[in-house]
Amino acid sequence: MTAPVSSTAQPVNLSGRALVRVTGEDAEKFLQAIITTDLDDLKHGELKPGALLTPQGKILFDFLVSRMEGGLRFDLPAAHAADFAKRLMLYRLRSKAEISQENESPLSVFWQKHSVSSQNDSVVRDCRFPAEMNVMRHYRESTGTTSEAAWTALRIAHGVAEAGDDFPLGDAFPHDVNLDQTGGVSFRKGCFIGQEVVSRMQHRGTARRRVLIATGEADLPASGTPLTAGGREIGTLGSVSGNMGLALARIDRVKEAMDAGTPILAGDVAVTLAIPPGALFGFPEQASENA
Repeated sequence: MTAPVSSTAQPVNLSGRALVRVTGEDAEKFLQAIITTDLDDLKHGELKPGALLTPQGKILFDFLVSRMEGGLRFDLPAAHAADFAKRLMLYRLRSKAEISQENESPLSVFWQKHSVSSQNDSVVRDCRFPAEMNVMRHYRESTGTTSEAAWTALRIAHGVAEAGDDFPLGDAFPHDVNLDQTGGVSFRKGCFIGQEVVSRMQHRGTARRRVLIATGEADLPASGTPLTAGGREIGTLGSVSGNMGLALARIDRVKEAMDAGTPILAGDVAVTLAIPPGALFGFPEQASENA
């Protein structure tokens, strides 16, 4: 059970983000063949998560993608934007598409009590959250509070992970960070880079790591703190807000600890791990024999 998150008194400015825009007549066609998101299902006014994977199926870049006039807009950490744009240029080949980068773009996010009637493509709904939450991302505007604490708390309450504090790039599969739960990876659209590995994990049900919601008996330690059970590491703590946090953990080992009544610790703090609300996966019925 996650704690309720109150609505923001004002929009929250998000720092450290950058935009990469891809425009031109072949933009969508070439992107559809390489990223995990199904662009055929992406509507105007929506924002969906996604990733560009390695051929081995691990996340090389994660992003949020939405439509804009003449093409598509990718919202991602500023530290990764230049490398992402360069990688897209490598895959573009002879496609008629232009790739441009805008660092430190003005960006704010707001939800619940805030309402907006978007007349352009600068305000989009974040589809990682339930529609009734009305989580909206506003590009071209940054007029809210500079504290991101409320936004972090909202992400934690809904199990929404982002690269950096929650998982390292190059070491996580889409299933690990719940992209299969938030519309960030398609198993119907056909080929994309890393698709064979990711589809095999989906059909065989072999995903063993997942982002879970951690609730501590006291305030949680810093992001990156190992989660342990019986002296054995079973995961890592991600984003933290007071006694709540995200954790990337082996669900088979979590299940084993729960069944045995073994305390799960983040540092010295006892924690309870829960599946994010609305997620369609569960803890395995039996712990893995190879756990």
